[in-house]
Amino acid sequence: MKFKNLGNTDLKVSLICLGTMTWGEQNSQNSQKDAFEQMDYSFEKGVNFFDTAELYAVPPGPETYGKTEEMIGNWFKEKKVRDKIILATKVAGPRCKWIREGKNNYNGKNLEEALNGSLKRLKTDYIDLYQLHWPERSANNFGQIGYVHKDDEGEWNDFESILTSLEKFIKNGKVRHVGVSNETPFGLMKYLEISDNKSLPRVVSIQNPYSLVNRSYEVGLSEISVRERCGLLAYYPLATGYLTGKYRNNQMPKNSRQALFKGWERFGNPRAIKAYDSYFNLAKEHGISLTHLALAFVNSRDFVTSNIIGATNLEQLKENISSINIDLSEEILDKINKINNVNPNPAP
Repeated sequence: MKFKNLGNTDLKVSLICLGTMTWGEQNSQNSQKDAFEQMDYSFEKGVNFFDTAELYAVPPGPETYGKTEEMIGNWFKEKKVRDKIILATKVAGPRCKWIREGKNNYNGKNLEEALNGSLKRLKTDYIDLYQLHWPERSANNFGQIGYVHKDDEGEWNDFESILTSLEKFIKNGKVRHVGVSNETPFGLMKYLEISDNKSLPRVVSIQNPYSLVNRSYEVGLSEISVRERCGLLAYYPLATGYLTGKYRNNQMPKNSRQALFKGWERFGNPRAIKAYDSYFNLAKEHGISLTHLALAFVNSRDFVTSNIIGATNLEQLKENISSINIDLSEEILDKINKINNVNPNPAP
């Protein structure tokens, strides 16, 4: 396994991060057993970084809220390895009416309630990386492009007050470091600027989507990640499974995410389908799987701290983790860039 520092901290996190968001929903049959198998295997292969959220399992709903954290907590209780894992979780922002009666904005009271709930479910007394799952304010995220300002966006807590609340958790030992997710260059730089000027906790990571078919992170955020030592925790590196090739030629595997759930249609648009075929052919030309091509590309980016992989079975997990052993040649990287130049960011 390869490791990188988490931001400007001394924590070394594995370049592969175990994503957990489908445990309790898509991985519903024998879900606890499957989750234990995935955590066992990942730990055995040197993965020391697990990512979850109070919102999970996904697709989100009141029936599955907190289920994933509970499974991880049960694993910690049984395996007694909490101190060996860098644990990241996230507090939900606005929009979910079943979480804190919909009043899940980032004020001190709600943040404390959310954190204590996560600690209880995870059966731990501290979180290594506590992340804001998405901005309170109106901003582009979850595939949205073309920012349109909303004068009636409602109240939201300012950046300084949020950092001040998070500072209390760090001082009382419940949180070690803080991060953001689904954030924009504006939001990330505001947090970093205020933390520096006010001596408040510094954001050490940003968890945003990044893949062969969504390189929008490179436009503004990648430079910030490098210069400010606030690296990317890349999610959707396989474009919800499309970059494995399993949906090629109109295939729809049983129990796959696209077969079971709605909400990810943007990954199946015509431009994206064309890109998947191009990358499939490139992988085939060089004798590697499309999965390995896609994950190795993300692994190779200097602004990436960790690549969050997710799997619905152990075989998928094994292939995902083994991508750490794939080094892409300059020839392959050049061909990837040529495909991207012709068909840029088809699945943001």
